[in-house]
Amino acid sequence: MLLIGSHVGFNKKEQLLGSLKEALSYGANTFMFYTGAPQNTVRNKLENFLTEEAKKLMEQEKIDYTKVIVHAPYIINLANDQDPDKFTFAVNFLKGELERCEQLGIKSIVLHPGSHVGCGVERGIANIIKGLNMILGQTNVTILLETMAGKGTEIGSKLEEIKEIIDGVLDKKHIGVCIDTCHLSDAGYDIENFSGFLDEFDKIIGIDKIGCVHVNDSKNPVGSHKDRHENIGFGTIGFNTLINIIYNEKLEDVPKILETPYVERQYAPYKYEIEMIRNKTFDEKLLEKIKSQI
Repeated sequence: MLLIGSHVGFNKKEQLLGSLKEALSYGANTFMFYTGAPQNTVRNKLENFLTEEAKKLMEQEKIDYTKVIVHAPYIINLANDQDPDKFTFAVNFLKGELERCEQLGIKSIVLHPGSHVGCGVERGIANIIKGLNMILGQTNVTILLETMAGKGTEIGSKLEEIKEIIDGVLDKKHIGVCIDTCHLSDAGYDIENFSGFLDEFDKIIGIDKIGCVHVNDSKNPVGSHKDRHENIGFGTIGFNTLINIIYNEKLEDVPKILETPYVERQYAPYKYEIEMIRNKTFDEKLLEKIKSQI
């Protein structure tokens, strides 16, 4: 069965229940959310009664709660230890996010590996491993390291870097990977030949480690290292390539999550993109149609 959804909001009033309602309005059967703003440390108290209401509704809608994903905030950077206080903050804040996942019953959280900010790739990787080993082993939540575009001093744009981190993590059961189509293309991987890419991934890391796929087109050419997402079918990756990725039978049980940009920065395209994906038919006038409804 196709597991398709998108990033959705998580507000103070309805929390997980609100996230679920938004996902259902898009015709999704899975979704991803942040438990608070990705750019700051503000976190509201989780209300268990809202979580339980959401779980009941998910059961009614036949949504597999184990496939719902949380994304860790961008402000967490385990790769840079040049300021010990910032490194300690990153570890402790990520611990807090995993505790929130535990309270919500979420099984997986996506994490950007981090940016070395001048300390070098090898030291950055060592820092990430150190940080993860300070956290994993104390949780039932799996951390999915996201493949990155290679912008600036980002770590994780090469599969070998992800492998090195996973190899250094002691709790292998709770570490995995989230592949992002835009990031992979921008990093220089030929995902038009996705079967070939999966073979390479399997040899380096192991395909069983893929726990989530972020489905995004790209505004930039292969190898640009830019990380600018585009709506499905309107970028340099293209609709057919993305469909081949989404429907690859080796990833059938892996949730596919859209993070495509809002149209005119105000209208979520996910309902229409999910419909295109389900129909396997590209609508070249989609963005115009959405704009006409704004």
